[in-house]
Amino acid sequence: MIQVGLTGWGDHPDVYSPTSKKNEKLMDYSAHFPIVELDASFYAIQPERNIRKWIDETPDDFQFIVKAYQGMTGHQRGKLPYSTPEEMFQQFKLSVDPMRLAGKLAMILVQFPPWFDCIKENVDQIRYIRTQLEGYDVAIEFRHQSWYAPSMQEKTLSFLKELNFIHTVCDEPQSGVGSVPLVAETTRSDKVFVRLHGRNVNGWRNTTGDNEAWRKVRYLYNYEDNELDEIRQAVHKLENEAENIYVIFNNNSGGHAAENAKRFQKMMGIDFQALAPKQLDFFEEE
Repeated sequence: MIQVGLTGWGDHPDVYSPTSKKNEKLMDYSAHFPIVELDASFYAIQPERNIRKWIDETPDDFQFIVKAYQGMTGHQRGKLPYSTPEEMFQQFKLSVDPMRLAGKLAMILVQFPPWFDCIKENVDQIRYIRTQLEGYDVAIEFRHQSWYAPSMQEKTLSFLKELNFIHTVCDEPQSGVGSVPLVAETTRSDKVFVRLHGRNVNGWRNTTGDNEAWRKVRYLYNYEDNELDEIRQAVHKLENEAENIYVIFNNNSGGHAAENAKRFQKMMGIDFQALAPKQLDFFEEE
């Protein structure tokens, strides 16, 4: 089964009903897509009340891909707001467990930063994360090219398979060592994750030091049909290797993600069922 969705539900005006209120965005979103990547969890471990609210606002079959908290992946600047790493992981698990128990947790996404390269220390860190998240479906995303170097790619995939991690297949700008190639390979027979960041080569790296301005352009990209066809071919390959393929469009900066996802869905001939009843035909031709 192929599931298609977007990163977050708060930044996609094309999917909102004109009469909807601000707090109804997730309900509108779930009328169009069966999965979403929850990115708020990267910036702060979410309180239980938020998690339960999101569970209640979505259809029974709706799935969340929860992005791991930045302190768990090495992105955190400064001191962690937890006394120990173990406490941090425990709080994160307590946060996501209501989704897990409700059958709505597709996976946890552990995305490492561009400076997380293929060295023994980082391999040990991945093993540590596996022990802390034992029993959870966890997807690993690398941002440093060394993990996919010709001499390392097969070892990387075998390592992920050994630890029962889901491989994250990325489409992103090819801009030096801080980007990875599209490697359409699976490490588990049940799940694989495809994450599409766009191909904005000029905006991928922060060359100005202005983090706020950079975030606005990094994922500014509108996929062309021929580029989506490349993704379609990769997904078809993965379809022969994994039971469930989760495809997330993360090219949010210019508002292109929803339209690109709908175009890709049409290209794949996918018709999602059991969506929320508020669905409107915003993307249908007149």
